[in-house]
Amino acid sequence: MKRRWLLVLLALVLPLPLHAQEAHRALLAAKLRAELERIAREVPGVMGASVVDLTSGERMGVNDTLTFPQGSAIKVPVLLELFRQAEAGRLRLDERVEVRAADRAGGSGVLQHFGDGTAALSLRDLAVLMIVLSDNTATNLLIDRVGMENVNRTLREMGFSRTLLQRKMIRPRESARGRENLSTAAEAAELMARIHRCRIPVGEAGCREVRRILEIPKEGPLPAALPAGTRVAWKPGGITGVQTAWGIVDLRGRPYALAVMVNYSEGDAAGEAIRRVAAASHAYFSRLAGATPYGTRVDPALLVDTAAVRPR
Repeated sequence: MKRRWLLVLLALVLPLPLHAQEAHRALLAAKLRAELERIAREVPGVMGASVVDLTSGERMGVNDTLTFPQGSAIKVPVLLELFRQAEAGRLRLDERVEVRAADRAGGSGVLQHFGDGTAALSLRDLAVLMIVLSDNTATNLLIDRVGMENVNRTLREMGFSRTLLQRKMIRPRESARGRENLSTAAEAAELMARIHRCRIPVGEAGCREVRRILEIPKEGPLPAALPAGTRVAWKPGGITGVQTAWGIVDLRGRPYALAVMVNYSEGDAAGEAIRRVAAASHAYFSRLAGATPYGTRVDPALLVDTAAVRPR
């Protein structure tokens, strides 16, 4: 009888084993997965989403292996290839390119309004215009310079076989023939995770510059869902019927990457789905950022490495 009561007492006063707390984390993750599935069910059209915990490496997604058109989000691999070639000495980022009337592309951007041959911009400046203003003329000039096949070769070498740059920007005839720039949510989120970790074919300095360009503020459904002042490195994309977003959210104590893609959609529904995924993801990671392995709320600055903490 005494032994039985001793065991009961020990069960009450001793800490729970770590695996019990991992079960708590699994329940939280299951709630996020359920929310992603609910958003995918409710959005008009089809949605794919992938979220990567950059602390633990855990991945959560819905329809994340489906292939979607990318719109301007495909400009992220173009940016990566530009810096890869600069590091390899194949080009210089301060190399200047003349903007001619023959190079003009419609849609977003400002270079389409420049005079014929009246301005020359560096490759770095074109990259900033491509990412921040989603300038299609700048993008096409960069594709000409780095080579479409080189972009795709680098993607294949990184293991991204379903992320493809197949045409320049604003080519409606090619789009009508089904020649689209493509990716999956899983591959896009993983690419952003590798940028965060600098596990890309670019050195540390180049990786920081890629990240800095992606972090230049721009409006859209992803940052709109986050608290003011949150650093986010991201690129949206949109063509008729499609909206996409690739991003890294630098949440203090629990950064994460995500990619959201919607097609067969109309109006503001796709953008709202991206915003909802971004909001749900941020709520989940905010809970982890300020929690010990036992779920106690503390200042994230005190948690040097929550993944390494083990209850005793």
